[in-house]
Amino acid sequence: MDQRIHEHAEVLVDWSARIEAGDDVVMRVDEGAHELGVAVAEKLGERGANVLPTYNSDEVEAAFIRGHDGDFDQDPDFELEMLERADSVLSLRGKNNTAEKGAVAGDKRASYKKSRTAIKARRMDTDWVSTMHPTRAHAQNAGMGYEEYKDFVYDAILRDWETLADEMANLKALLDEGSEVRLVKAETDLTMSIEDRTAVNSAASVAYDSHNLPSGEVFTAPETTEGEVYFDVPMTHDGARIRDVHLTFEGGEVVDWSAEVGEHALEDILTTDEGAKRLGELGVGMNRGIDRFTDSILFDEKMGDTIHLAVGRAYSSCLPEGEEGNQSAVHVDMITDVSENSRMEIDGEVVQKDGRFRWEEGFEG
Repeated sequence: MDQRIHEHAEVLVDWSARIEAGDDVVMRVDEGAHELGVAVAEKLGERGANVLPTYNSDEVEAAFIRGHDGDFDQDPDFELEMLERADSVLSLRGKNNTAEKGAVAGDKRASYKKSRTAIKARRMDTDWVSTMHPTRAHAQNAGMGYEEYKDFVYDAILRDWETLADEMANLKALLDEGSEVRLVKAETDLTMSIEDRTAVNSAASVAYDSHNLPSGEVFTAPETTEGEVYFDVPMTHDGARIRDVHLTFEGGEVVDWSAEVGEHALEDILTTDEGAKRLGELGVGMNRGIDRFTDSILFDEKMGDTIHLAVGRAYSSCLPEGEEGNQSAVHVDMITDVSENSRMEIDGEVVQKDGRFRWEEGFEG
């Protein structure tokens, strides 16, 4: 087994999930992530935790959705009960076929997702962490050879997370103190209120209220969005390719949309429920260990020189106590490249220009 798999497992268990003796851990293992599952299970045993491995497969899930007759109308109680007992949920992602769900009808996928809203909410009440094991399918999606892709994945994951957390704290402070963000680039001029919001320094650890490994972003929950935005980074959602997306916001809601590729899939997302047309997240990528787009949102949204916006559910960690924020069965990130001819302003002050932050060498405000 590649030694980096063991290092990945150690970072996940110790830095990211902060597992302690006696913790009850659900470990969701994708069909292609078996080796990482073995390494993580070993680390959990060494820490004295309890583990319940579950098998996670897009092929199995797609077959279930296709075969189901009618709408999915409620969350399975047995799965809710399992999650209610869990201290942590570790999702070890690694697909054998990234397009498996693409053949499932959009309305059935939407119904299935809505039926699992309470399950998702309960999982997110745990110290959950999602990570990625490199597979040949993901390497192919990224347009890379398998060995090259493994190097890419581990460069993104095996980082000095404490140092990166200190750097990202600069942007968190600016967002926490700010009231409005404006993003300007080609075909984009968008303003978002961030009044009374709390930004998350997403340093790949639950200690930072961060739940992805790799991470390396600062995000918050905007509202009162106005203007237009162009997403020029391609993405695959539920097996459907989506590219060159334009969204227009009025009164905080998407009122017009288009996509050069995958417009029907985009429409399925935006019409899932009432909250799917509103923003749930503004995120700024700051992980410069991720140096190319790979058609995996887990990596692409963390890449330096990018900003992403998610339609759908807002994260409670960004909201004032007692405020629910935007509610939806979906949370779908879309990415725009800000490496050139772009700027991000907070309350009229330029804090990022052409991918460089004001505290970085080379910044020209």
